[in-house]
Amino acid sequence: MDPVSLHQRGVDVSTRLVEGISDDQWTSPTPCADWDVRRLVGHLTEEHAWVPPLVAGRTVGEIGSVDAELGDDPVAAHDDAARAAQSAIEEPGALGRTVHLSYADVPGSFYVLQRTADLVIHSWDLAVATGQELALDDDLVQAAWDATAPHVSPEVREAGVFGPEVPVPDDAPLLDRLLGLTGRDPSRADR
Repeated sequence: MDPVSLHQRGVDVSTRLVEGISDDQWTSPTPCADWDVRRLVGHLTEEHAWVPPLVAGRTVGEIGSVDAELGDDPVAAHDDAARAAQSAIEEPGALGRTVHLSYADVPGSFYVLQRTADLVIHSWDLAVATGQELALDDDLVQAAWDATAPHVSPEVREAGVFGPEVPVPDDAPLLDRLLGLTGRDPSRADR
């Protein structure tokens, strides 16, 4: 699985959902505790905004903060940040660079797959919150699972990255197992 194309597909899915948010849905609750739709889109936008400087080799301390204000046009702000993130990932050598995250230095390829997983998971959150259809290819869900499952630990949960695991049958679809692993109840919506 090519991390760059997987990431692009994750961006495409989440961007379609962001662009499908109606004016009256920005304050709707999401499966993410304490986040409405606008805050969830703000999170996605902020995560996109971190990509160019991190992939360029800068540390979180050097960057300080990123400009991820949604302003009066949250869709445009999100889409601009998503395009810039994907462009940075597509730069020659980006996957082989060291990315300095707040918790560790990781290979660029790991960072890109971790981001792809975040996009898949939050796309489900957005689809549930806005009643939109979620279409995810099996290999995209598999990549999200592979990037997430080995790294979910009690420490990660205690840090607030994921909520408590929601029990899901072992033979459930992989997306449902990913959602349960990350503290989401897959029965909340028909996808």
